[in-house]
Amino acid sequence: MSESIRLFEVEMNIGEIARRAGVARSTVSYALSGRRPVSPATKRRIQAVIDEIGYRPHAAARALKEGRTRAIGLVIPPASLLLTDMQLGFVASVVEAAAHADLDVLLSPSGGDHDRSFERLISGRRVDGVILMEIRLEDERVTRLQQAGLPFVTIGHTARPQGTCWVDVDYATLVARCVHHLADLGHRTVALINRSTELVAAGYGPAHRAQAGFAEAVRRRGLSGMNVPCADNPAAGEECFEQLRERHGEITGIVTVNEAALPGIQRGIERAGVAVPRELSIAGVAARHWAEGFRPQLTAADVPTLEMGTHAVDLLLERIATPDGAPRHLLLAPPISLRDSTGPAPAR
Repeated sequence: MSESIRLFEVEMNIGEIARRAGVARSTVSYALSGRRPVSPATKRRIQAVIDEIGYRPHAAARALKEGRTRAIGLVIPPASLLLTDMQLGFVASVVEAAAHADLDVLLSPSGGDHDRSFERLISGRRVDGVILMEIRLEDERVTRLQQAGLPFVTIGHTARPQGTCWVDVDYATLVARCVHHLADLGHRTVALINRSTELVAAGYGPAHRAQAGFAEAVRRRGLSGMNVPCADNPAAGEECFEQLRERHGEITGIVTVNEAALPGIQRGIERAGVAVPRELSIAGVAARHWAEGFRPQLTAADVPTLEMGTHAVDLLLERIATPDGAPRHLLLAPPISLRDSTGPAPAR
């Protein structure tokens, strides 16, 4: 291809396409984006110009041919709530997987004052499908997406997940495995450092499933167990640990699903001069780099954040291609990686 043709292709823009097709620039934009209706005849004329000049179509131009936007929506918590490292990992992995599929990602916050943003995402048909994060046991957003008939996948699942596509971590099983591991080491009094009181009250799925798995494992092993809520930040983790030591010094084992609190828990351990694992053992469910960054390294089920985002995009693409297909889901239960933070219970 000659250099002049290359420059011509680079310089082609919506204005040139509009001039050749005899339509307004806005009409070309609407035809390419799908944001407003354009008559089939006009769409064909615009596409004929694109084909005639050999213009290399970007995602929106391909969308014109396919009748799609070539974009997906990712619904995230509002910016007023600091995203945890795990949540940021989900966002990054979804964006990466979408890029490999040549899709754009439109981020949309939900919750609080952001319900209008979520509604615009759905009713405006600005995307071909939606990935929804941070799922509650009873989640109105899931119901709304079902009503709209827009393909969607959730990272997490509701209390009645049979009719939806989703990918999730089996928090109940993983927390139970951590409890059984501590029991096998001789620990008889253990605590779960869970997510915040507000999240539990809102019906946040992982917090409830962690609590259920912990309670069942404690019951089966005949242990003394305590469920402790903790906000998602280091200061709360430090305060939570200090209160546990002050009020329940008999506890020798801790399980946590609150990775954002881990730095604070570590500070509390160091301030109290507690030897881990000789005096206290800790296990949990966390992303691998959090576990490996803990000192000593944390025995944990490493949450496969990157894989979950990729699975979510793959499931959504399936759903977009075959909207009437049977819903699929993936429940992941990675093995517990035994590191240095757990050991035999101290002699009393």
